[in-house]
Order: sequence, then C-alpha cells, then structure tokens
Amino acid sequence: MTPPADRASTRHDEDPDQRADRLWLELLQEVRVAETGVQILLGFLLTVAFTPRFADLNDFDRNVYLTTVLLGAAATGALIAPVSLHRIVAGHRLKPEAVVWGSRFTMVGLILLLGTVASALLLILRVTASGMTAAVWVTVMVGWFTVCWFLPGAWLRHRERSDSNGPRGPEVPQGSEGPS
Repeated sequence: MTPPADRASTRHDEDPDQRADRLWLELLQEVRVAETGVQILLGFLLTVAFTPRFADLNDFDRNVYLTTVLLGAAATGALIAPVSLHRIVAGHRLKPEAVVWGSRFTMVGLILLLGTVASALLLILRVTASGMTAAVWVTVMVGWFTVCWFLPGAWLRHRERSDSNGPRGPEVPQGSEGPS
C-alpha cells in the first residue's frame, strides 16, 4: 500500500520515495508533540495512587482512575508504535507502508489520549465539583477536543474530495495515509 498521490507530490516535485521520506519526517514531528503530552500526563497519573488522598476515593473514582491510567498507557503504546515499526522495517524499502501504519497508530493514539484526558478530567472534577457539574464539563471538553483535533481535518478532507475532479491515486482508508 503506498501513500496516495496528491497536490503536494506535484508541488514538491518528489518521487514516491521522497514523498514517503517527507511524510515520515512530518509524522515523527507530530508524534513527538503528542507523545510528550501523554508521557507527562501519564507520569502525573501514576503518582496519584501514592498520595494520601487516594485512600479516600470511592470505588467509582478508583475505577475511573484505573481506566485513566490504562487509557494513558494504551495511548503511550500507540504513539510509540511508529518508532518501533520504523526500527523493525528500516532498510527493507517499506517506508510508504510504514507511513500508512504509523499514521494509523498515531490516530489511534490521539483517540486514546482524548479518552485519557476525558477520564482524568472526570476524576478531577468529581473530586473538586459536584457530579452533574463534572459530567457537563467533561462533555464540553470532549466536544472541544473533538472540534480542535478531528473536525477541521475531517472537514478539509471532505472539502478536498468534493473539489477534486476524480481520483488522484490509490484509495487509502481515512486517516491512514499520514500527514500531507
């Protein structure tokens, strides 16, 4: 599976290998940003269990905490996956495929990161505010993250597809062809 041809490839006048190299470098930059955030968040979450107030949490809040930690660990795994993938396939002329898979892992990692942030907010707001206030704010924040992280890209892809005059290359599942 190779990344689809697009306006960027003609704009950059690059061959498929050059395009794969560019997309891979862009993907790594994106992963660096997301991974730093999830690692810091997970690091703080891991310390919560060792605080005196943790013993005061009820069963529901402990389950929210455990869910949050597991989501953070899963997000970390997904966001680190492109690095290990690259290391395993490096030198085997599989960069276009690595870009596709790395992009998929990154998207999964971002979705898991959204779940981590949402459940961390739920836990914090349940401890600091009333239950209904916590639910409202978590819903608002999940909506905000969705609008910021996913909606503009989905809208641009939809607009670009409806503006194009026919297919521009092989079809690749949405969110899997890497950055452009």
